[in-house]
Amino acid sequence: MSFDPLELVTLGRGGPKVTRLGFGTAEIGGLYRPVSDGEAATVLEHAWSLGIRYFDSAPLYGQGDSERRLGRLFGGRPRDSYAVSTKVGRLLYAAGDVPRGANVDSQPLYKHVDALGRETSPPQVVFDYSRDGVLRSVESSLQRMGVERIDILYIHDPDDHWQQAIEGAYPALEQLRADGVVKAIGAGMNQAEMLARFAREGDFDVFLLAGRYTLLDHSALAELLPVCLQRGVSIVAGGLMNSGLLADPRPGATFNYRPAPEALVERAQRLRAVCERHGVPLRAAAIQFPLAHPAVKAIVTGVRTVEHLDDYPRYMAQPLPAELWTELREERLIPPEAPTPA
Repeated sequence: MSFDPLELVTLGRGGPKVTRLGFGTAEIGGLYRPVSDGEAATVLEHAWSLGIRYFDSAPLYGQGDSERRLGRLFGGRPRDSYAVSTKVGRLLYAAGDVPRGANVDSQPLYKHVDALGRETSPPQVVFDYSRDGVLRSVESSLQRMGVERIDILYIHDPDDHWQQAIEGAYPALEQLRADGVVKAIGAGMNQAEMLARFAREGDFDVFLLAGRYTLLDHSALAELLPVCLQRGVSIVAGGLMNSGLLADPRPGATFNYRPAPEALVERAQRLRAVCERHGVPLRAAAIQFPLAHPAVKAIVTGVRTVEHLDDYPRYMAQPLPAELWTELREERLIPPEAPTPA
């Protein structure tokens, strides 16, 4: 069994259609290392040339840079020829304009360069999951991307902001969906537990689940994925390489954006060893594993180079032997109940 990266799949109950392979823009926003406009344009144009037509962004990704770079890609192209998602929950302010008492995000993960390649100071990020914050965020995102509507709008990482997210952001998203400003609503998180709560307490179309249903991390399998199937919520899976550990399992690799614990490095190395015995690249198994679950409709890759992007359509389409999955189960590296591609 293999997967067609350009197959159009419907998210939620009659929501937007997206290519099964989407492109996530955190990396080209300058996550950890600066990325120039030219470098970003090269990989975005390559994604388009491959036939990818779903692009995911957020104001946080490069403090507006990733959305502006998508706007350059979209310019002049028919609006119905692609789907785009972005997120709410963080507002951008110039350093001197941050409101008094604002909840400032103090983790500067994104690096910025100007047109001459010199590192510059980015806008400051403020957490805001209120109704007014959502509406301001959406208006700014529409302007940065140069579009008149958003296909999917996610509540972005409300880990410590449940009450404001469910009482402020969620009703605002419902109204935007009813008004046709967005086609589908959801939440994007690096955890499964709160997404399961959202699924039970709201009427969502799609969740962007980062890193919690991968070849290495199966924490979404027991609760989140079954409730999504029950409620008709689609999953878009991201972070399939678990911040790099599955791309290159070695001491010093990262997991969940931090140095990986030794036990996880050892487990990833065991996964690689099984794959090698069957002549399968570890990345191919990592890319295909989540797609086998019926709740997972699409995946997004966040890369900054053409070479890494090319891995995804190639490995999605590569048939993998059933014996690989059998041995992974026998070695207790994947759960016995996890669906597999063969």
